Amino acid sequence: MEKIGKYEVIKKLGEGASSEVYLCRDPFADREVAIKVVFPDSLADADNRNLFKKLFITEASLAGKLAHPHIVQIHDAVLDEGISYVVMDYVDGGTLEPHCRPDALLPVDRVVEIIFKCTRALDFANRAGVIHRDIKPANILLHGETDIKISDFGSALITTSMVTQVSGIGSPAYMSPQQIKEHPLTLQTDIYSLGVVMYQLLTGQLPFQASNNFSMLYQITNVEPQPPASLRPEIPPAVDWIVRKAMQKELELRYQDWDEFSNDLAAVISREQAVQNTEEFADSEKFNILRGLPFFANFSDAELWEVMRISSWEYSKPGQALMFEGQTGNFFCLLASGEVKVMKQGKLLNILSAGECFGEMAYVSRDAGSERSADVVTLSDARVITIYNSDLDQASDVCRHKFDRAFMAILVERLSLSNTRLIGV
Repeated sequence: MEKIGKYEVIKKLGEGASSEVYLCRDPFADREVAIKVVFPDSLADADNRNLFKKLFITEASLAGKLAHPHIVQIHDAVLDEGISYVVMDYVDGGTLEPHCRPDALLPVDRVVEIIFKCTRALDFANRAGVIHRDIKPANILLHGETDIKISDFGSALITTSMVTQVSGIGSPAYMSPQQIKEHPLTLQTDIYSLGVVMYQLLTGQLPFQASNNFSMLYQITNVEPQPPASLRPEIPPAVDWIVRKAMQKELELRYQDWDEFSNDLAAVISREQAVQNTEEFADSEKFNILRGLPFFANFSDAELWEVMRISSWEYSKPGQALMFEGQTGNFFCLLASGEVKVMKQGKLLNILSAGECFGEMAYVSRDAGSERSADVVTLSDARVITIYNSDLDQASDVCRHKFDRAFMAILVERLSLSNTRLIGV
């Protein structure tokens, strides 16, 4: 096969029971994409045809709707008598399946970071009215060390749709008790499934071992699994507790929402970094810091991940000069924590605390040769976020617009404060 529609085939990536996947080139967007082609045999008989058509339409209907850095973006879909296919992001790292074996386990901290990103992606999907319903290692693609993208939303329950949803689908080993019993489903079914994935990534085995699906489903609804730490002693108690809470059979005992799940994961990572006294920032820590800063109050999750991608983060000691009066600069900074003083010709102008920015005129004025109007020096231990103009220029239009609005609000506030001081004088 040389072409699939307008897409040039580069190579075959693999195949499953109902489809095969090709690496292709999109000549118009000039990018590599993955194309899932449905086997004609899957549509041969009426029962299969109706099922696969519904699953295909479900996945295709999400094209352009789940724009998130940790969700595989669907770009195009074609349902035709001759060939049916879905065009999506190409992710080169493969699935998480190889890391579910005892001889290929990832470090515990990497697993926690991966699951954190899954929780944020699934929270984003849920806020868009989508419950995945088939979370498993094969549907989570790995990119780099800890970046992931969740794929295969064909089984998704779209809560905002009036179309009758397909029931009784999913992968038995990862189904929640509610899914098995065909109860009405909420986001907590995906929380359970992700808990199973986390269990498997940490231990190299599923929480329930069975020779057939009937036995598997019985255990999921009636038997308590072994604690993960009993299978891998180096798993910290807090991580063991998180997995077991995510996999609670009763809804009232399970995590109630994705934020609760995410926050517990982020807390584990923060504690581990404090113990190790590292100066590196985990992505989960960066995300939670940005989410808590007033400057980013109007940024969406997807835009926060974009900010993380274009920024650099550093620890600064007390007395460290971050900017100098008269110095030219093409970047601005935000304080993630700590305090800095703003000085002009030796006189104190202001003291800034966490969430405030400085040096933003280098971006607002867009003058590459503009000079800094003051010195900025740390007063305490501080975490400083730096963003260069050239990197922000590469961000999406929506993200840049959010920065413009945030800067405008700061400038208005500072102007108002200056006027108040003048009136007071």
